[in-house]
Amino acid sequence: MDVLAKERKINELENKILEINDEDLRGRLKKDIQKYKVDMMNKLTAWDRVQIARHSGRQVASDYIDYMFDDFIELHGDRLYRDDEAIIGGIGTFNGISVTVIAQEKGKNTEENIRRNFSMPHPEGYRKSVRLMKQAEKFRRPIITIIDTPGAYPGPAAEERGQGEAIAKSIMAMSALTVPVISIVIGEGGSGGALALSVANKIIMLENSVYSVITPEGFASILWKDSKRTAEAAEALKLTAYDLKEWDIVDKIIKEPIGGVHNGFEETAKRLKQSVIASLNELIVKSPMRLREERYSKFRNLGFFQRFNLHE
Repeated sequence: MDVLAKERKINELENKILEINDEDLRGRLKKDIQKYKVDMMNKLTAWDRVQIARHSGRQVASDYIDYMFDDFIELHGDRLYRDDEAIIGGIGTFNGISVTVIAQEKGKNTEENIRRNFSMPHPEGYRKSVRLMKQAEKFRRPIITIIDTPGAYPGPAAEERGQGEAIAKSIMAMSALTVPVISIVIGEGGSGGALALSVANKIIMLENSVYSVITPEGFASILWKDSKRTAEAAEALKLTAYDLKEWDIVDKIIKEPIGGVHNGFEETAKRLKQSVIASLNELIVKSPMRLREERYSKFRNLGFFQRFNLHE
């Protein structure tokens, strides 16, 4: 039974417990269920975390924007083709500092999911992001990006308009920035679609978010030609926050409540905000050139060969 099926079963049991008249028995059963939840969360597999990251009740980027930023003003369009609603970008105030916010938005219901293309950006979304990055650089505003995408949109229209080039230019633009850049992974961080907005000085992940070069389904289909091996693929990809922290790819993990952030959003968002404040305070005192050099070194030193000096 996967983690989502277990969650549904627990919810059913909790509803049934409410019907029990014996208060002592009800209390004991609640304690037993709570203990089971804790045990279950301590034994999550990589595939379990993928499912939690994709949970339909999980909060999306706009929820974090509303909680963390004051006076947020959204800016639209790439000045070339159109406005891509898969990416929300604009200016806001964070802890008294003017910042630029760029976020991948899934939407909160089916209608919004479709309108925002399930947070899979087209090229114009990345070009809008680059426009906002350049604006932030001009006015010396720190940049905070929020990552939540299964990947950039792979359709023919996106390819015709230069998807690969748009992603590459976004990575190049972020690499050259001399302002502080902080990226937050709140759900899925998939492939180049996520990397295009996460070339950052600091990368923060929620505990049950994931970040990888490909989805487990894609990995299993390409490598093994077997879509049923997605759970095995998730383990092989080392895509969990704890895997990535061990490899020094991410800098901070934000704990989530039992079952996932959707069971306690405000508590998690508060911890996340405090972590971003600490990271920003650490970065804003550094010189522009040092910020760029540290970001460059961070990404140059990622990977197996760098870690074990096997290139020498």
